[in-house]
Amino acid sequence: MDDKESYLADEELLLVDSGEIPEVAYHAAIYFLSTDPEGPSLALNEADRARLKHQVVARYRTIILRDLDPRNRDKRIYRGVARCKANWERLQKFCSRHGLPSEPLRHEVARALHAFLEQEVADVTAGRRSSSINCCHPTLRMLAKGLKLDPDTLPAGWQALCLPPQE
Repeated sequence: MDDKESYLADEELLLVDSGEIPEVAYHAAIYFLSTDPEGPSLALNEADRARLKHQVVARYRTIILRDLDPRNRDKRIYRGVARCKANWERLQKFCSRHGLPSEPLRHEVARALHAFLEQEVADVTAGRRSSSINCCHPTLRMLAKGLKLDPDTLPAGWQALCLPPQE
């Protein structure tokens, strides 16, 4: 593996574990690889940047789906539907700025939101838990619409699980 490949591979690994805002890590990686006086001063081509952008999308996918996985509701890593919405919007902006497709991921996230709400409604209705939805009804509705889901097709009772709207 040559030096450039090694540096790119290292930065890809860092992006996969980059935390909650992966595009910040992307810009840090670009700076380190190409401009930072202490970096390798690489000339990055579009293919190199595309590899790193792919990892940003992969990281967003991980954190968005993490917050739509009912098994995570009581874990420290869970950030909730509100954060899912924020991350979905961040991902959309990143993809738009960089000309990346998000449609396949949109389908996956839409299915995950629907399944999450089915499980949440079932668990709360059965008294197994209190609601873990950390946003108000309009916010969740906006997420559904952003995912091209008709809110009327979501599981019955989801609105009652939301926080009261903020005034």
